[in-house]
Amino acid sequence: MSTIRIVQGSASAPTKMASYDAALADAGVENYNLVAVSSVIPADVDVEAVGTAPNLGPAGERLTVVEARATTAGPGQVSAALAWSRSADRGPGLFYEVADETDSDDVEHRVLEGLAAGQDLRDWEFGDSSVAVEHSQAEAGVYTTSLVLAVYGESEPIC
Repeated sequence: MSTIRIVQGSASAPTKMASYDAALADAGVENYNLVAVSSVIPADVDVEAVGTAPNLGPAGERLTVVEARATTAGPGQVSAALAWSRSADRGPGLFYEVADETDSDDVEHRVLEGLAAGQDLRDWEFGDSSVAVEHSQAEAGVYTTSLVLAVYGESEPIC
């Protein structure tokens, strides 16, 4: 595997699914089939916050992701956060995600608490933590989605 990229986006649209699709487009991953995994970072893999994904392969292929995503009907607000930390010497690490209809400070605080709890379950010595947060205001009459994804490598054929 090459790099795990942290991407994020927000968007509004007339339906829940349309706002999710538009948020994926804002993050650069709208043309892939996402497969969610739990939150373990393999050893010796780089994690890089890029904001918007580069071209990761042909449309319709599978992307493995850890996803923090929240959608709300406006008016309101929505936030998603993804935190991560690696064990020493490029060993394995963890992602933790939180998403809710709340402000960015709240999801950032909760995701870091979750990450700390996950670290306490393991016998690894962890380094510093990082966090990415996406927040958006939802206007009346539309749905708004905010998301942060950890995208593992590049796309792969589904069949």
